[in-house]
Amino acid sequence: MNANGVVVKLEQVTKVYRQDSVAVHALCGVCLEILKGDFAVLVGPSGSGKTTLLNVIGGLDTPSAGRIWVAGIETGRTSKSELSEMRLRKIGFVFQEFNLVPVLSALENVEFVMLLQGVAEAQRRARSYALLKELGLEGLEHRRPNELSGGQQQRVAVARAIAAEPIIVLPDEPTANLDSKAGGALMDMMRSLNEEKGITFVFSTHDPMVVERARRVIRLRDGEIEADERGPA
Repeated sequence: MNANGVVVKLEQVTKVYRQDSVAVHALCGVCLEILKGDFAVLVGPSGSGKTTLLNVIGGLDTPSAGRIWVAGIETGRTSKSELSEMRLRKIGFVFQEFNLVPVLSALENVEFVMLLQGVAEAQRRARSYALLKELGLEGLEHRRPNELSGGQQQRVAVARAIAAEPIIVLPDEPTANLDSKAGGALMDMMRSLNEEKGITFVFSTHDPMVVERARRVIRLRDGEIEADERGPA
C-alpha cells in the first residue's frame, strides 16, 4: 500500500481472449484505484468484465496490456513464484462455490492458508477458533463442509480469507448459492468486518442486495467502467 492509502491501482488494463479466431475484449483500458477500507462492488451485465477485473486484481489472470500494482508491487514485473507469494500473503479470495477442502474440518480449512504461510500451530489454531466464534460458528469447528449449510460454509470461506490478514479480500458472487436470508447475514457480517477491522473488500456481483450494502459501486459495461459512485460512509 502506498502513502496515500491506495491498495490496488490499475492503469490502462486491457484483457483480450481468443475464441477460435475471434478476439473478445473483456477489459478495455481500465483505470482504477482501490483505497484502504473500501467496501466496493463491481457490477454489470453478464460479459461486462467484472469477474475478469476481479481476477486480474487478484493475480489469477494476466492482463493483455496495462499495469497493475497491489500493495505497491507491480504484478507484471514479478516472477510466477513472487506472484504466488503475493496472493498467499496479500489477497484473500472468497469463491461462490466455497472451495473448501472437503476432508478438512471448518477449523482446519480456516487454518489452511496460515499453514502455507508458516504460521506456528498454536497461533493459527487460536486465531481460527476466534474467527469462527466471531462469525457465529462456535461449536461447529470440527464439522466437515458436507455437515454445514451453504451459509455456514461461506462463513468458513470468509474466515479462511481473512485469517491470513490480507490487505484486500475479493469475493466473487459470494451470495450466488445462498438464499436471501443467509446472503443478507453474510453481507452484514462482511460489512461489520470492514467497519470494525478496516478490511478492504471488492466484490463481483449480480445481486442487488450486495449492491445495496456497498459504499462504492463500480459499474462496468463492455469491459469499461461507465460509472464509479461513492455512497455515504
